[in-house]
Amino acid sequence: MTEFTSTIRPIPHNDARVFAMLSDLSNLQRVRNSIPEDSIKAFSFTDDHCSFEVSPIGKIEFRIVDREPNKTIKFETTQSPVPLQLWIQLKQVATSDTRMKLTVRADLNPFLKPMVSKPMQEAVEKISEILARLPYEEQDLTP
Repeated sequence: MTEFTSTIRPIPHNDARVFAMLSDLSNLQRVRNSIPEDSIKAFSFTDDHCSFEVSPIGKIEFRIVDREPNKTIKFETTQSPVPLQLWIQLKQVATSDTRMKLTVRADLNPFLKPMVSKPMQEAVEKISEILARLPYEEQDLTP
């Protein structure tokens, strides 16, 4: 397995609020319009599943496989050209200051690894940046 890890990102909210938002994929409905249709198509989700199509890769589907309240959310692909595991780690460092790190493990063969390592690392950074900027304050969540 090849591991890709994001920069640790600050989120100006408590860990319970961040966890509540990220552990329910149906919350993606609120940011759906900000996702560029030219890069991701056929975006759909439920509380535990998320699927989309990325050209030229094809359909990718994730499901949440584990939730540790206010600490970790683990995902696996159920459909993907390359098996992936993804997890989000949260650590509250102050009342309204949670740090987030995104990690992806991909089962890459030795021939594919040199070609996809840089784009995968860039994607992990971009996804973590987007997650850190989500509108956590606009939701009615019980921390």
